[in-house]
Amino acid sequence: MAMLSKPTLRCIAAVAFLFAIGTSTTSWAGPETWRSEWPRTDFSRHSISYDEVLSGGPPRDGIPAIDHPKFAAIADVIDLAPQEPLISIQINGDARAYPLRIMIWHEIVNDTVGGTPITVTWCPLCNSAIIFDRRVSGQVLSFGTTGKLRHSDLIMYDRQTESWWQQFLGEGIVGGYTGTMLHALPSRVESVARFKARFPSGRILVAPADVGRPYGQNPYAGYDTSATPVLYRGNYTGKIPPLARVVVIGDDAWPLENLMKRRRIESGDLVLVWEPGQASPLDAGSIEAGREIGNVIAQRRRGAALEDVVYDVSFAFAFHAFRPQGRLHVD
Repeated sequence: MAMLSKPTLRCIAAVAFLFAIGTSTTSWAGPETWRSEWPRTDFSRHSISYDEVLSGGPPRDGIPAIDHPKFAAIADVIDLAPQEPLISIQINGDARAYPLRIMIWHEIVNDTVGGTPITVTWCPLCNSAIIFDRRVSGQVLSFGTTGKLRHSDLIMYDRQTESWWQQFLGEGIVGGYTGTMLHALPSRVESVARFKARFPSGRILVAPADVGRPYGQNPYAGYDTSATPVLYRGNYTGKIPPLARVVVIGDDAWPLENLMKRRRIESGDLVLVWEPGQASPLDAGSIEAGREIGNVIAQRRRGAALEDVVYDVSFAFAFHAFRPQGRLHVD
């Protein structure tokens, strides 16, 4: 048996911890045993093989989504270090940010920004941070965590139909919304300092007071320098290490390491820029102490202007698993 690295062992311990703070110790193997917990989910409709679904430890909603987010003016926030990472979005002049020190314990925030209902998502095991418009076929959905993973990625569910959704793709994979795609919105993962400079009047999500998580701590210490991802069954054959970060735009990806060296990459009308000043949330035990990974800006030329595009800085194994025909630009 192969010896597991210390970071991998720490991450397994983190999964065990998250399992412990859940509300159940049941393990599921397929629809026959899932139906008691998911009586409204139409398991006859699915686009995936059920043997790809694993329990991540916590049960349904064991990692609780935030449904009634509260915010503070950025000028009033004093507990965030300048280099700490957050997910930011601006719609119709409404700029908000969601610190990863909070997202790491909740993974989903249902919110409305600039009049648009959105769901903010982050899967720590894939390092995938994506914001979706949560309107589907005229219905506003709200999302929670199933407690299950596929290819190590969060499987979400909507509370209206209890369909299951793959977070990395924003795609319905089980239930009535199978095959439906959520619309992803341009957002950034950036440091507190950069968000403050861009939006001096912006607002930042504050941690729920009644949940009792150790906000600011990283339960997956050392994960992003591990040799292998946790709870991943795929056969990774990529050109770079599975937990190397890649900048993903649709079916194309660029290794973050290459962008860090070059500072700027242009591909067709796409412009990728790297600037220092952001800590990794998945490195040290304290998020603010994480090693430097920097900020990525991904934009597309529109005439003489540059506009933000939908992008994600995730791990190479996740891009390989969910975009098997994708192109990794290593040169």
